[in-house]
Amino acid sequence: MLRAFSTAATGMNAQQKMVDTIANNLANINTNGYKRRQAIFEDLLYIKLKQAGREVASGVIAPAEVEIGSGVKFAATAKVFTPGEMENTGRKTDMAIMGDGFFEVMLPSGESRYTRDGAFFKNANGELVTAAGYAIQPAITIPQDATSFGVGSDGTVTAMVNETQSNLGQIQLVKFPNAEGLSAEGGNLYSETESSGAALIGIAGENGYGTIQGGMLEKSNVQMVSELVNLITAQRAYEINSRAIKTGDGMLQTANQLIR
Repeated sequence: MLRAFSTAATGMNAQQKMVDTIANNLANINTNGYKRRQAIFEDLLYIKLKQAGREVASGVIAPAEVEIGSGVKFAATAKVFTPGEMENTGRKTDMAIMGDGFFEVMLPSGESRYTRDGAFFKNANGELVTAAGYAIQPAITIPQDATSFGVGSDGTVTAMVNETQSNLGQIQLVKFPNAEGLSAEGGNLYSETESSGAALIGIAGENGYGTIQGGMLEKSNVQMVSELVNLITAQRAYEINSRAIKTGDGMLQTANQLIR
């Protein structure tokens, strides 16, 4: 009977982490480029009271085993890289990736980080930077006397300077062999890990890389209805596991009363 207590407790703990994951998804429903997390569960070790295939009588083999599970564990949170809704912002420095790829930005330490958040700004030096001030790579500088600015689907950045169209450079995209292995660092940034594999730099629109759309932003891919359904499911599962503990406690009390 005590095994039921520990088993149900693992279920309550797992559902609590499920709610934590859902809460983070809902909190980031308006975060640019945010990718929802999906909770992954695994069952725990099984206690085998009798093995399948054992001989129960002369020439008679048991077709099934007797085993009791030990519960569940919260194994992982998988990043779901489905595209988010595209929003036309009208800001010339906003960019959205239609398809696979990440923008690369440079930290003050010289380390690279990667993001799907295309909300860029022009700093005092004319450089394109994130909201936190990290410069996009390769660096793009817009002349102070530029009268217009645009980004092509292949990442080519152009501006009108003194009534002449100037090429300011080309924004490249980055892909990874396993994007789910990227480490989320906060601030809409990811960092490379051994699990993600090395960054692969390419041109937008070529070799499987997505295209870049200027004046647009990719919103979060969180679906509120789906998350609320998952939240209700997790709540009910938590309640049922707590009920299992109460039931086990009631059965122990009944057994104690019989002994008395």
